[in-house]
Amino acid sequence: MALQQKKALSKTSKVRPSTGNAASTPQSQCLPSEIEVKYKMAECYTMLKQDKDAIAILDGIPSRQRTPKINMMLANLYKKAGQERSSVTSYKEVLRQCPLALDAILGLLSLSVKGAEVASMTMNVIQSIPNLDWLSVWIKAYAFVHTGDNTRAINTICSLEKKSLLRDNVDLLGSLADLYFRAGDNKNSILKFEQAQMLDPYLIKGMDVYGYLLAREGRLEDVENLGCRLFNISDQHAEPWVVSGCHSFYSKRYSRALYLGAKAIQLNSNSVQALLLKGAALRNMGRVQEAIIHFREAIRLAPCRLDCYEGLIECYLASNSIREAMVMANNVYKTLGANAQTLTLLATVCLEDPVTQEKAKTLLDKALTQRPDYIKAVVKKAELLSREQKYEDGIALLRNALANQSDCVLHRILGDFLVAVNEYQEAMDQYSIALSLDPNDQKSLEGMQKMEKEESPTDATQEEDVDDMEVINQSCLRSWKPPASCISLKEYLHRRGNLRTTVSLAQSVVCLWIT
Repeated sequence: MALQQKKALSKTSKVRPSTGNAASTPQSQCLPSEIEVKYKMAECYTMLKQDKDAIAILDGIPSRQRTPKINMMLANLYKKAGQERSSVTSYKEVLRQCPLALDAILGLLSLSVKGAEVASMTMNVIQSIPNLDWLSVWIKAYAFVHTGDNTRAINTICSLEKKSLLRDNVDLLGSLADLYFRAGDNKNSILKFEQAQMLDPYLIKGMDVYGYLLAREGRLEDVENLGCRLFNISDQHAEPWVVSGCHSFYSKRYSRALYLGAKAIQLNSNSVQALLLKGAALRNMGRVQEAIIHFREAIRLAPCRLDCYEGLIECYLASNSIREAMVMANNVYKTLGANAQTLTLLATVCLEDPVTQEKAKTLLDKALTQRPDYIKAVVKKAELLSREQKYEDGIALLRNALANQSDCVLHRILGDFLVAVNEYQEAMDQYSIALSLDPNDQKSLEGMQKMEKEESPTDATQEEDVDDMEVINQSCLRSWKPPASCISLKEYLHRRGNLRTTVSLAQSVVCLWIT
């Protein structure tokens, strides 16, 4: 309507010659330019998810009249529509006018433009303005990010972070957290996300990955709190819905996780984490073919993220399509290189076929040589040793992996191996540690319950335990010292290895203490 009004005004001014009336001059001067009005229309179309109409409006503006923000919006819209060549041209035009536009630099790097070419477009500015020496290193770092070279990207960003100008920079910390996540280093990823969150309490970007990592660690209460905090900031971003979806998924409420994932995709169709959440929920609900579609879309959007391929391969294995899974795993191995993660992924598929068991063993050994602390490789190697009933080797492997880290799954598997070699007391300790790390770990709970059922003491031992308990209870009544007595009683029967007596005595101690 504004554009039509302006056309009508311009026609009127052409028809009526100037009469010296100065009242119309300020009115014409106050009118915004037609280009600015078209930009605002494009913004509205974008918010309405009508990207084609937005592109059509901006394409109607002559190239010479396009401002940097118009070229930037066009570049992003072209990229979203898959028109990569047009997107690159628009990003380059932005950099020609604004050589320090970091978003345009990231856009070019994400479209596989070489880092050296991008750096050459900013070289003149870097040399003419002081304190900009970090920019060339920054471009180099993100060039590594977009080529999937996570190790070199992490090292380069860490060197940037040490510089005083970029110390405690939230964007860098978020990128570093995401890189650690891609490299499979979940512990450092969580630490960097927490650091970024402390510096910027209103941070939303990357919080979907952070919530996913917390959920995997079994910290569901923290995930719930994070989701509430993000919803208080904004419910118009995908991240809060993904975080809440992760909470539902790891609470085994798959239908709700599916709904929340769909809502996140509705808000941002390019949210990789939302696609992975919805795909995982569909897979666990038995709708494997629908899940495959979502994982493939995630791969298209993030071809360097291994977890996208892992989800797709899990779908193939769930539907017994081992050949397709093997082809995909080999493609990932060739595309992303021979690192601990890709070796483990390929070994996971090889373990499904009895013919390729030896190949799986070789691949896992290579992965553990590169990264002895990589949890997924340790778990798969332990699974292989369990099949071969080499429990002592498995125990040594798991103890070595747990020397410098603590993980629920590793403690639980170590408990299973210790049960197999009749080390019941230590197995119970490992199950207890696993449950302390993740109270919702059903398999650890089942392991403890199975041990208790299988425990069958003789009648004589039972009578002896009852006599001991009566003597100890009488002693407690005569001279009661809560902390010391609790510890001594626990240790006394802990060594005896009788679960029922320990539980019964614990109940007695609580009653005495209350009295």
